Amino acid sequence: MPPTISAHTAAPYSRLPGTNVRLFEAKAQQGLTFADIGKALNRDEVWVAAAFYAQAKFSDEDLAKLSKLLKINQEVLSSEIGGHWWPDRGAVTEFPPKDPVIYRLYEGIMVYGQPIKALIHEKFGDGIMSMINCKVHVEKIADPAGDRVLLTFNGKFLPYLQW
Repeated sequence: MPPTISAHTAAPYSRLPGTNVRLFEAKAQQGLTFADIGKALNRDEVWVAAAFYAQAKFSDEDLAKLSKLLKINQEVLSSEIGGHWWPDRGAVTEFPPKDPVIYRLYEGIMVYGQPIKALIHEKFGDGIMSMINCKVHVEKIADPAGDRVLLTFNGKFLPYLQW
């Protein structure tokens, strides 16, 4: 019997298009990781995960490759999340988040957001870091005191205009 989304993990999937839920099920059935899928699509694993959560848009070429890799009908993928469909970014997570991992990320911004903002201004000037033109990476760092998570947000600096 193919794996399905369990009641334990259903909450993050409840706001997703049905096709995205099928993507997760097919990923589990094929025993693939986001990194595996990223290699097949020539995309980063974080971007692939974002697209699975309907936070990024697959290209037609991506959908063709996913169809073969995950054994899902390409016409179904294209008709549901193809060219006519656009992500509703940010709509998957409730606020405040209840999931401990997501909550801790918010906590990190609550504690370090102002210091990071001050450092960006000191080093770059008056502006922001783009989340549109941003690459995110997640790494596992071995440490004798317990494995560490290294998150990298590599975003373009966008200065505020003066006119």
